[in-house]
Amino acid sequence: MKVSRFADQVYWGRPVPGYGEADARVLIVGLAPAAHGGNRTGRIFTGDRSGDFLFASLHRSGFVNQPTSVSRDDGLRLIGAYVAAVNRCAPPGNKPTPLERDTCLPFLEREIATLGELRVILALGALAWDGILRALRSLGHRPATRPRFGHGAETTVGPYTLLGCFHPSQQNTFTGKLTPQMMDDVMRRCRDLAGLSPSSSDRGSS
Repeated sequence: MKVSRFADQVYWGRPVPGYGEADARVLIVGLAPAAHGGNRTGRIFTGDRSGDFLFASLHRSGFVNQPTSVSRDDGLRLIGAYVAAVNRCAPPGNKPTPLERDTCLPFLEREIATLGELRVILALGALAWDGILRALRSLGHRPATRPRFGHGAETTVGPYTLLGCFHPSQQNTFTGKLTPQMMDDVMRRCRDLAGLSPSSSDRGSS
């Protein structure tokens, strides 16, 4: 259902694909498109507050060419990264069911398998962490023990390093559970693990 501030816009209203560079070394995975973000614009983390927070950090960390993500034609370009979600449609109440998750997981599995240079997968939130582990298991990659999600958690699964980060939801960012510095630190860790050179902002602060 539309909200008044977007009443004049035509909503995408169908599965939202991942996007980014084909040779990305870092895959960033969220839970699902926001009802009035990705579900409206047709691009995950685009046109909502979570995306504002995420892409500001991605820009500071050198993963995108601009700090905002507002529409599919806004000129945004990912650099060494790919962005996707476990669920491809906006779930009612932002709470995907296990059936919805399992129906969408093959899309994430194919993206992981297709990204031939992929080294690092960043899970934004515990549900994304769980979905990624399920997708990797389907691809034949199993950790020795089931790793627990946490902000800054890090584990090796097959050829990939899986990192955890609190989801950039308003519930987390408005309360200070996730700060810009915390997210920037995780993004820098992604660059280090992926073998990417430091961003210009990192070099300027050293």
